[in-house]
Amino acid sequence: MLAISTWLWGDKYSESDVLKLKRGVARHLKQSHRFMVITERERKLESDIERHAIKDPELLSVPGCFARLRMFEKGWQENKDLDDRLVCLDLDMVITGPLDKLFDRPEPFVILSGANSMNPCPFNGSVMLLRPGHHEEVWTSFSLEETNKIKFYKFPDDQGWIWNKVPNAATWPCGRKSGIYAFMKPGWPMYGGLPANASIVAFPGARRPSEYKHLDWVKKHWQ
Repeated sequence: MLAISTWLWGDKYSESDVLKLKRGVARHLKQSHRFMVITERERKLESDIERHAIKDPELLSVPGCFARLRMFEKGWQENKDLDDRLVCLDLDMVITGPLDKLFDRPEPFVILSGANSMNPCPFNGSVMLLRPGHHEEVWTSFSLEETNKIKFYKFPDDQGWIWNKVPNAATWPCGRKSGIYAFMKPGWPMYGGLPANASIVAFPGARRPSEYKHLDWVKKHWQ
């Protein structure tokens, strides 16, 4: 079964953000799926949300979301009983349209591309899809020391490390071609309204959906 996952640690985001993402996925994903949260502490969540512990809490003190790289490890996947695609979604996004076609990809790994405006990395970890058993080298070759050798903007991060290890990964091109948009980033329309074919609007960087609740499309879809 398709597994939808999101990662939650610290206090920047809350259980409310998890519920908004879960409900957005449920409204727009027709196929059967599981919804799981990987977190560092006990959370008050709905009973049908799977909760799993972050296995490497020491990585949370380092900027760059490196704890998420654990999802490439075979043992981690087996522990979660993953038997189909794993989709990883950031909490700072608004689900606005159909998801099934986006996630029905045959490739072993797919990642959003072209959403970064300053970061030299072409990949963006807001949306990722992984088939279990592929690219375990992303985790097994990882170390904080090695990440300092890759190209980065302000600091190394997980998407840069993935780019370094899987440079030819399949992608969803940010914008009209895929229907995945990055708010106020490359591909976002100049007129500012929600594009007609948008399925996902990610908010990479410092912006958050909660700052734009006055926009009609955020009000409609982020609830």
